[in-house]
Amino acid sequence: MKTKSIFSLAILSFMMLLMALAAPASALDLDTARSSGLAGEVDTGLLAIPPGAAQDAATLIRDINNQRRAEYARVAAQNNLALDVVGSMMFQKIYSRLPAGTWIQIKGEWKKKTP
Repeated sequence: MKTKSIFSLAILSFMMLLMALAAPASALDLDTARSSGLAGEVDTGLLAIPPGAAQDAATLIRDINNQRRAEYARVAAQNNLALDVVGSMMFQKIYSRLPAGTWIQIKGEWKKKTP
C-alpha cells in the first residue's frame, strides 16, 4: 500500500515537472505576439488580431482582454469614469511604450506604429 502511494506520488511529480517544462516552450507572451505581428493594440485599450495575421495569439488576446476589461471596470468605478474613457486613457499609456512597427488600430484603421 505504501509503495503504491509513493509510486503514485512519483508519477504525479513527474507529470507536474513535464507540464512545467512544456508550458514555457509553447506559451506565447504578449511582447512576442506584438513583435511578430500576431497581436495589435486598439485605441479602446484592448488587443486584437491585426489584418492578415494568423490566429495563433487568439487565446492570449482573449485572456489579456478579459483581464484588461476587469481592471478598466474597476478603475472606471473608482473614479466615476466611463469604461471607454478608461480604455482610451490606457491605450495612450500603452501606445507610448510600444516599439515602432507594432500594429495599432486607431478609429478602426490598422497601421504600424512609426518612430
